[in-house]
Amino acid sequence: MESRILLSTPHMSGKEQSYITNAFETNWIAPLGPHVNGFESDIQNYLNQDSHVAVLSSGTAAIHLGLILLNVGQGDEVICQSKTFSASANPIVYQGATPVFVDSEKDTWNMCPEQLEIAIKDRLSKGKKPKAIIAVHLYGMPYKIDEIHDIAKTYNIPVIEDSAEALGSTYKSVKCGTFGDIAILSFNGNKIITTSGGGAIVTKDIKLKEKAVFLATQAREKAVEYLHHSIGYNYRLSNILAGIGRGQMEVLDDRVSARRSNYEFYKESFKNIEELTFNDEPNDYFSNRWLSTMLTPSEAIREGIRTTLEALNIETRPLWKPMHQQPVFKDAPRYLNGVSDDLFEKGLCLPSGSNLTEYELNRVTSAIKTYFRA
Repeated sequence: MESRILLSTPHMSGKEQSYITNAFETNWIAPLGPHVNGFESDIQNYLNQDSHVAVLSSGTAAIHLGLILLNVGQGDEVICQSKTFSASANPIVYQGATPVFVDSEKDTWNMCPEQLEIAIKDRLSKGKKPKAIIAVHLYGMPYKIDEIHDIAKTYNIPVIEDSAEALGSTYKSVKCGTFGDIAILSFNGNKIITTSGGGAIVTKDIKLKEKAVFLATQAREKAVEYLHHSIGYNYRLSNILAGIGRGQMEVLDDRVSARRSNYEFYKESFKNIEELTFNDEPNDYFSNRWLSTMLTPSEAIREGIRTTLEALNIETRPLWKPMHQQPVFKDAPRYLNGVSDDLFEKGLCLPSGSNLTEYELNRVTSAIKTYFRA
């Protein structure tokens, strides 16, 4: 059998090694050091928009700290996009709050503005004003930023912009990760760039960044003795992993180009298979195409393609199972229109790594074409 083609693998450039070597040679083997500061500066310069960045151990940690910075606590409610990975929602529960799930719209597959406003009005009628909104750029496609943020401003609710999948994506030429009151990034091993594990919190308020760093380093006060007035967390990124991130930042634009090229390859390859459709970018939207995704006519066909490819040692996956379908969130309030359920039933993620070869891409497309000829 031929070697396995995975969905999204790390892609090292070779530029990372010099930063790692420097960390070892200077003995900065700690969750602080010059590469931590340098990585933050690299991201800030890339995002622009007067952003302040704190690099952390994961995107999940970044969402958790974001909720803390917004004073989300026991008994509060937080609106969260239902069509997402569980890491978007889990930190809400860490804080003793309740997630309120909102369905998607068909253009970007992200949070539906209409359902968002319905949810807010209904929660207000029940005496529960949401403390925050977590909106996600799914698979790198920006959510409806103008509409979501206009609603958030109308009701004075802060937005946490989950840009874990969208580093390199833009809306109206402005980088994702700069729109929310707080934004988060992920550098997990499957992301567009990686530090093996890692993330970042982004804000335009330097004091919020400083508080995030304080909380991420066990909330240790500036004192000779180990003094703590607050509960803290061990969430800071190490100097070695930050070094990897610095090397990855040097090739980020190349990685975006490669993933977008994968998407165009798939779309062109399947242009004569009317059963398969793709989510094109609306005007002013630029997706990094972290994962290339497509829609099939039914769950049966989606599973037929998936199992056919699996038999050929090619990994694919259904689109994220919505949070409102997850057993762990069975009692959470939800405001649904059926879009995310339909996407889950019919959608498939294709191999999308920036290091895929033309031969591997052809293996994928040939297998799918064979499925439809059978």
